[in-house]
Order: sequence, then C-alpha cells, then structure tokens
Amino acid sequence: MSWSVLSTWKMSLEGCRIAAQQLAKGATAADALVAGIENVEDNPKFCSVGFGGLPARDGHVYLDGGFMDGDTLRFGAVGSIEGFRSPIRIARSLSVYKFNNFLVGQGAEAYAKAHGFEARDNRTSKSQARWEAEKDHTQDLVSYDGHDTVCFLTRDDAGTSCAGVSTSGLFLKEPGRVGDSPVIGSGFYADSEIGSAAATGVGEEIMKGALSHTAVLYMKAGFTAQQAAERAVLELDAALTRRNGSCNAISLIAMDRDGKFGVGTNIVFPFVYASDTQEPTLYLAQRDGMRTVYEAVTDIDSVVQD
Repeated sequence: MSWSVLSTWKMSLEGCRIAAQQLAKGATAADALVAGIENVEDNPKFCSVGFGGLPARDGHVYLDGGFMDGDTLRFGAVGSIEGFRSPIRIARSLSVYKFNNFLVGQGAEAYAKAHGFEARDNRTSKSQARWEAEKDHTQDLVSYDGHDTVCFLTRDDAGTSCAGVSTSGLFLKEPGRVGDSPVIGSGFYADSEIGSAAATGVGEEIMKGALSHTAVLYMKAGFTAQQAAERAVLELDAALTRRNGSCNAISLIAMDRDGKFGVGTNIVFPFVYASDTQEPTLYLAQRDGMRTVYEAVTDIDSVVQD
C-alpha cells in the first residue's frame, strides 16, 4: 500500500510536510491530518485560519472545523466556536460519538472546556488592526476577502482515507454565520472505499451543490479524481451562473481510494500534494474552458498567501 496527502493553499505547505513525515513513519491518516491542519491553525501569519484569523463584524474570532473518518463514515464538526486553539482536534474528538457530532457556539465551547481542550484568544494585534481599519467599510468588501479554508485529505498505508477542514470564515461575517467548511458533504467528505474531497471558497455557493459529496459520488460512478473534481466544480459554477448571473469563488480537492489526486476550481488556486513517491509539491491550478489545469510551482515565493 502507499500513503498520500493533499491540501489547500500555499499556507498548507509546511503542514503537508509534517503530515507526510508522520505518514512515512506509519502514522494513521487521522493523526497525520490533525497534525498538518494544526500547524496552520497555530501560525498567526495566516489570516483565515485559527490564531490570527480575521474577526467577524463584532471583532470576535469564531472558528469552524470538520473531520471525517472514511473507514467508519463517522464525522465530527464545530461551528462558530470562540476561545479555543484547535477546531480540528475538537472536531475529531466528536467523531467517536453516536450522537451530538456537530456542535456550535456556546455548546461547542462548553464541550471543549469540559473535555480539557486548550483555550486560546485567537485575536492578534495584526488581525485586530485590520478589523479596526475595515469594520465600517463592509459594503466595499468582496465576499472572498480573507477567506481561505485549509483542507487536508490523507490516506495511510492501511488504505484509510480521512478529510478535515479548519477556517475562521468570511472576514466581517455576521456573528453566528457558519459556512460550508464544517458541514459534512459540502465542506468535506471521506469514504475509504471510494475516495475523499474537501472544498474551499464561498461557503454559501459550495453548500448549494453539496460539493464534496458530489465529487465522491462521481468517483463512485467511475470518474477519476481529476474528472470528479473539475466536473463537480464546473457544473455547479455553470448552474449558479445560469440561475443567478454569477458564481463566487469555489475550489475543490479530491483523492481516490488509491491516493491519486484531482482538483477543480473557477479561480487561480494553489494546492499541495505529497506521497510516498513524491516530496510535498506546491501546484497552481486554474480554469481552462471546461477543464481545470495545473502545474508545479518552481518559484514558491511568487505565490502570494494572505
């Protein structure tokens, strides 16, 4: 068997390296995934995830996270949680229960406190300064400003696939707003017998197509991971454009049960892939007609990460 890791945005590069190192040493897909995402959650340089995440309209940082085990189809998720370090770790812990797998707001915070998860004020001087500067100019913001969900898909040597996501959501969102990220089937999905997928972009668009589950269903129907990812994204983009006149930014990563990857997007979209035969590599994907094309990035510094 073999292992592999697929993750979104340039900010996941170091986390992908960490996950790859763990998988190479025999770690489970779940453990490697949590380690990779947690690396991004802890880095204040990244304004859309965890520590240093951009605030909501009221100046508070509310986080979302989701996890799924492809062997059991068990999942856990938290939404609009404040004051804790790692949404992905809390989400994974919820996946072991038969009920109460998706907790939000004060309920999620009470659970995290009762179970000893590390507390943290995720506001930083940088994020608060940006909030102060822009809080009165919400009409001038585009819906994608400061909103890049980190998504990880992992497959271990035993053939287990997992999916996980973490985000602070839209900058200057309404308090209580939850996007696609922690919603099973929209933001993430994993089935070790088929494959896995995870989405990043404007959650209100992604949820209209249950995008991650749609991609997994395409793989089940016999499409490759690449065909499934680009088909899911471009069909949703076309449907929303036809019905509403436009479609906001959406991107999707997918991995089949053998660890082969695919990507679909309607924007310029960086992602990272590693496997037992390939070092962590940053790619840049973009739409080309009815296809998504991508190439490896030779100058990593040329790819901007907010």
